[in-house]
Amino acid sequence: MPSPSSDPRFADFYAVNRGGGLFSEALSQRLGAAIALVGARLRLTPRALTLLNLVLGLATSALVVTSADAVADGSAAAWPVGLAALTGWQLAYAFDCADGQLARVTGKASPDGARLDILCDVAAQIGLVTALAAVAAAHRPQTPAWLVAAFAGCWMVNLVTSVLASGPNAVSMLTSASLPVRVVKLVRDYGAVIFVAGLTLVVAPALTVWLVVAFTAVNGGFLLASIGHLARPRPAKS
Repeated sequence: MPSPSSDPRFADFYAVNRGGGLFSEALSQRLGAAIALVGARLRLTPRALTLLNLVLGLATSALVVTSADAVADGSAAAWPVGLAALTGWQLAYAFDCADGQLARVTGKASPDGARLDILCDVAAQIGLVTALAAVAAAHRPQTPAWLVAAFAGCWMVNLVTSVLASGPNAVSMLTSASLPVRVVKLVRDYGAVIFVAGLTLVVAPALTVWLVVAFTAVNGGFLLASIGHLARPRPAKS
């Protein structure tokens, strides 16, 4: 933490990042630290960064939704829309990383700010799920409604478990911090997931439905495994 007489540096912001996975720590949290540094220089509040995350995330998803049919029927090129999605979603997530870093380093963290952050995350991720579902349906109109519903529900597993994994009562089924375990956990690293989603829209949007299937299977399986893990009787602590 910087001393009161000094301006915070990039390293100060990155030092208080909350992780999120191998990809997020390597890229998203570093971008967040850079944004937080600029925000501090411009005297922006953490709430301003939270709202910028929301606006950018929703605008990017709206672009994907409104372009889905045109891309599917070939009247619009896929790669510009995909590139905008890849960039916009990653940048929005970087702002999401930055608001907490800015709040912690500048001493402006508050319960209301934390609640606003979570609510904006939910809103932005609803937009992202809607965008991916729209692309899947545009390319494969026969996509079953139950799959879209399951996908939307399983997507929120990431958000819920990220909240449960923080604080004094945090728990993980895979506690090892070894590189192989962290690589395995990339399948649930939000930064990595939206990178794959954006890349799919750039190179092969018609495969989005299979991305939906894979994500639903992974997160649905993780949810069931987590329930089983926590439901097992545990020996009482002495």
